[in-house]
Amino acid sequence: MKNILLLSSTKFLREHPSPIPGKSLREMRIAYVTTASKGVSDLTYLERTKGIFAQNGYNYTELDIDGKTQEWLENYLKDFDAVYVQGGNSFYLLKAIRESGFDSVIKKLLPEGFVYIGASAGSYVACPTIEMTGFKHQDKYDHCGVTDLTAMGLVPFLMSVHYSPEYKDVLKESIPAASLPVKILTDDQAILIQDDKVELVGDGEEIRV
Repeated sequence: MKNILLLSSTKFLREHPSPIPGKSLREMRIAYVTTASKGVSDLTYLERTKGIFAQNGYNYTELDIDGKTQEWLENYLKDFDAVYVQGGNSFYLLKAIRESGFDSVIKKLLPEGFVYIGASAGSYVACPTIEMTGFKHQDKYDHCGVTDLTAMGLVPFLMSVHYSPEYKDVLKESIPAASLPVKILTDDQAILIQDDKVELVGDGEEIRV
């Protein structure tokens, strides 16, 4: 079964430490992909994430995919049960994904029961494109020369994360221009995909603008 969990923020895991039915994250070996943080100046969110992982008893090893090869990643990730792809600069992350072949590796592993968990930028790159990161309420990072926004396409929709009511008017304006349907998440919500089933999980109703 394909298992994908897309978060707005690691904060979600503080209240929902094992949100995938039939899968205990505490029993998994998790590769924690920190690559997106290399495009960010304030790294305090990494320490918050590690604190939540420690609180939840997760067994994780940090992984930077920048500079790795597809063959290296295939060999390395075979010893893990899941990846957690951290937020940060979506453009830097997408560039590293393409150059390393990480997307091809993940697409091979998912049908085997491997779990993909993305937070923020890690969720954006799971979509067909990262175009939502270019809308004005999200566009705050160096684009790193990335002009083709095509991403991994693990799910058939786009996402807008870190929603708060102040962004409602911006999203009302932006979403009609999007190439695909857009799912909106607060930091207390996530989207769980198990095979073809897509479910909103966490606190609060689905956000519609």
